[in-house]
Amino acid sequence: MTSNRRAWLLFAGWFLTGACYLLALLTVLSVGIFVLPVAVAGTVVLATRRDGSRGLPGLLSGASLPLFLLAYLNRHGPGTYCTTSAGGSSCTEGLLDPWLLLAVGLLVLGAGPALLLTIRRRPVHGSAPSPSR
Repeated sequence: MTSNRRAWLLFAGWFLTGACYLLALLTVLSVGIFVLPVAVAGTVVLATRRDGSRGLPGLLSGASLPLFLLAYLNRHGPGTYCTTSAGGSSCTEGLLDPWLLLAVGLLVLGAGPALLLTIRRRPVHGSAPSPSR
């Protein structure tokens, strides 16, 4: 497997792990306790792989998925949103601004690949020829 492909596969693994961690944090009072073991297992599996830390910026980008979910769930907010049906009507209060959540999600999503590419371009210590005096 090529080094480039391996880095992106590790990035994808850390991406899913990061999504699980933030989802567990945001839903700690409901399903978060069941999502957290999945995130911990992903961390153990990826951290024990050779060069597993190369894809670590995916952890940052993975946090964007729960933010996108929150943006979608609050797509009618902030404010009151009412729906009507044959059985009556119901109103819900949207507390969060979906545009802010979307903007933060896009920023976090883009930060991971940018960081990965920056780290990959940086020379490894000891690999560059030393300057002669």
